[in-house]
Amino acid sequence: MGIREQRKYFEILKKYERKFDKTELEDYKMLVKRNKDDEDLDKLSMQRLIALYEKYHVNRIKPNLDNLFKTKDEIAPEDNSN
Repeated sequence: MGIREQRKYFEILKKYERKFDKTELEDYKMLVKRNKDDEDLDKLSMQRLIALYEKYHVNRIKPNLDNLFKTKDEIAPEDNSN
């Protein structure tokens, strides 16, 4: 993993910093210090960073709301030709 990906994780996790418990916050602060020194994280540190990211950052699929704004005439009738 490169420094760009590493920084992307830190930017996203910054929003969730207040939700971390005590041990997660200590780990995160230690990782931030290493990132500020432009140090590339080792494999274990990167795994901890990714674990925090996966725990707190949820990528939900956004529903398509286009059908809510269509008129009755625009909605295609269902095919019931069984």
